[in-house]
Amino acid sequence: MGAHSAVWQGYVDSSLMGSEQFDKAGILSYDLSGVEASSSGFTISPEELSELAAAFADSSKAMANGVRIGGEKFVSIRADDRSIYAKKGKEGVIVVKAKSCVMVAHHPENIQTPNAATVVENLVDYINKY
Repeated sequence: MGAHSAVWQGYVDSSLMGSEQFDKAGILSYDLSGVEASSSGFTISPEELSELAAAFADSSKAMANGVRIGGEKFVSIRADDRSIYAKKGKEGVIVVKAKSCVMVAHHPENIQTPNAATVVENLVDYINKY
């Protein structure tokens, strides 16, 4: 684990999990080739990483097919070249691309998706300043 990974782990632990909006979260490499840092319980397969890359490349695919993360399928409610929001019942995932990484955070049923999205979007805006 390099110095960069330690920084990413800090963002997962304090900014994402510390917000109390999420039950699991991860930071992926910018090219979506792997996981840089994650909370306990966060998993994403190589196939799911490839699907996420395709979803960012073509947001209409993300809207049509949804996304799979941690073996669960989520229906996309928003998708563009920066952000994908997807839901499964009342739980959901927020995936936002920063200029140096991709943030993924899963919120449980008792959290509202717009509130969860604000946390991730603000963190990405913060990271993009540096």
